[in-house]
Amino acid sequence: MRVGGLRRVSNPALLAITAEGFLSRLSFGIISFALPLYARRQGMSLGQIGLLVSTSLAVAMVLKPAAGWAADKVGLRTGLIAAMCLRSLVAGLLIFASLPWQLFAVRAVHGMSVALRDPSVDALIAEHGGKGAVASAYAWYQTAKSVAGSLGKALAGLLLALTASSFPIVFAIAFVLSALPLTVVVRAVPTIEGEPAGDSPGSGQSAVVRVPPRLAPYAGLAFLMAATADMLHGLLPLLAVEYAGLTESQTGMVFLVATVVSLVAGPVFGWLSDNVSHKLVLSLRALANAGSSLVLLGAPNLWGMMTGKMLDDAGKAAFRPAWGALMAQLSAHDRRNRARTMSVLSMGEDAGAIAGPILAGLLWAAGGVPALLLARVGLAVVAEIYSVRVIRKMPSEQPDGTYR
Repeated sequence: MRVGGLRRVSNPALLAITAEGFLSRLSFGIISFALPLYARRQGMSLGQIGLLVSTSLAVAMVLKPAAGWAADKVGLRTGLIAAMCLRSLVAGLLIFASLPWQLFAVRAVHGMSVALRDPSVDALIAEHGGKGAVASAYAWYQTAKSVAGSLGKALAGLLLALTASSFPIVFAIAFVLSALPLTVVVRAVPTIEGEPAGDSPGSGQSAVVRVPPRLAPYAGLAFLMAATADMLHGLLPLLAVEYAGLTESQTGMVFLVATVVSLVAGPVFGWLSDNVSHKLVLSLRALANAGSSLVLLGAPNLWGMMTGKMLDDAGKAAFRPAWGALMAQLSAHDRRNRARTMSVLSMGEDAGAIAGPILAGLLWAAGGVPALLLARVGLAVVAEIYSVRVIRKMPSEQPDGTYR
């Protein structure tokens, strides 16, 4: 097995971006665990807390086209640094926020940072990943984020216990972790030759960007894949306790084991995507999503939940490197507008991540857990059929370096 992906991730810029991803997700793993508890302490209802949690993703989805345009104008490196500053501001503001409107405002600022950060990071990885190893670069980055998210949630619980539930102290630690990688990124991530893209064709256009027709099918594919993957997001603990009869400690063990799977599966799927086939890895994602649903349906017990969660996380680990490589290919023909392309494709993911859990909740309420899980199997099949049709029409690189 070639280790080109491992050699590629040793690139200083990619190391800095991966370190930023790890520390930022560690920070917001802490926040995502602590914020709902803090909001509940401030007297917010469960409905308000649900809306609070989803605010950042909704704001990010709306702002991403304009944010991608802005990142292309000022440069990808500058866009990432600005997003990191905004993200650190979020953690800092939470130290002082106490009223519901203040918490909603902070989450909106978080959405702004995500809108600018996601296309900038995706484009930077595509630029620095290099031919033949870009999927591995995405895989290492996603693996770092996935592991850090789980560690952040575990650390948040420990910090709350040690500080007697002093949320300002916990948010202050999250702020420090969020700000730590800023110096590393400033020093290690170079400005890409040709940035900013102020002299690119159409650079005088408004920041209100319509979805280019050529990208709409791929954004739709991202929507279907993300909706399938994220249907159980946030619901799996409830499934474990209410459907499978697990205790809270058993449920925690399920998540811990699944984290180990993600740590191994991400780099493996990155290598497969780079050296075998992007299409194959995306198909494995669909099989994992459908298989996990069938296992959860047929074995509502500890081992069934553990196996289902491992399959589910393996599917997510397969999605990111393969999809990242496809995004890099789609955006390569117009590098001066690469972040804008990434933002449109990322919008599809965000929309799916919002729609998936909502659909799952409605299905559970209407037909119970079997209806939810069987519908997820059907959606995985639909997404796979659509994937085959769309990827078949993807523009390919010609010998002269053009795409058509």
